[in-house]
Amino acid sequence: MTVIKIEHLSKSFGRNEVLKDVNFQVEKGEVVCLIGSSGSGKSTLLRCINLLETPSGGQIIYKGENILDEKHNIQEYRTHLGMVFQQFNLFNNHNVLKNCTVGQMKVLKRSKVEAEEVALKYLQIVGMDQYVSAKPRQLSGGQKQRVAIARALSMSPEVMLFDEPTSALDPEMVGEVLKVMRQLADAGNTMLIVTHEMEFAKEVADRVVFMDKGVIVEEGSPAQVLITPQHERTKEFLKRTLK
Repeated sequence: MTVIKIEHLSKSFGRNEVLKDVNFQVEKGEVVCLIGSSGSGKSTLLRCINLLETPSGGQIIYKGENILDEKHNIQEYRTHLGMVFQQFNLFNNHNVLKNCTVGQMKVLKRSKVEAEEVALKYLQIVGMDQYVSAKPRQLSGGQKQRVAIARALSMSPEVMLFDEPTSALDPEMVGEVLKVMRQLADAGNTMLIVTHEMEFAKEVADRVVFMDKGVIVEEGSPAQVLITPQHERTKEFLKRTLK
């Protein structure tokens, strides 16, 4: 089943056209990795999908409906998407548990008891259930990112969006976050991941999408795109990246 379908999506900032006629879709249970050099449009595409940026043109079809139609409830649509950012975006004044319950209670109208139950389930999955009382400032970068993943999962999203979730981490902390993401992929979560971690994409992705200068240049299985790429631009990018 197609969960999200992107048709002819474009995005400009002033005269700078960042996305140009982008078309692709994400199937239920699929893990899609978006790769490409900085400035290729990957993060903008992700931010357009959850409407943190408003597309300049095209359609985003969720379950058969174009969510860019004016009649669509954007807030309701966003509840189906879990977003994990580069910089964690945790509430510094709340402890770990409250970071994972406040959205559930406010947006999904869950009771405190239910929200805490759900939060603890996901904090356990990401290995952070021992830290429920800690504030973000007491955690390492890898721990913060694992809490951010638990927080997103606690909202019961249909699709998880990851925007370079390891790029702000020290190298030794990257592994712990990727391990959690591997577990989520193995559990059948639908995931769209912007990443520079090529080995991770090779192992975990069902499909790899290579973007360059705002367009999708090539997409296919990890073997097709990362091992036997067809396009010169993909080959050049991988030559620089896979050292």
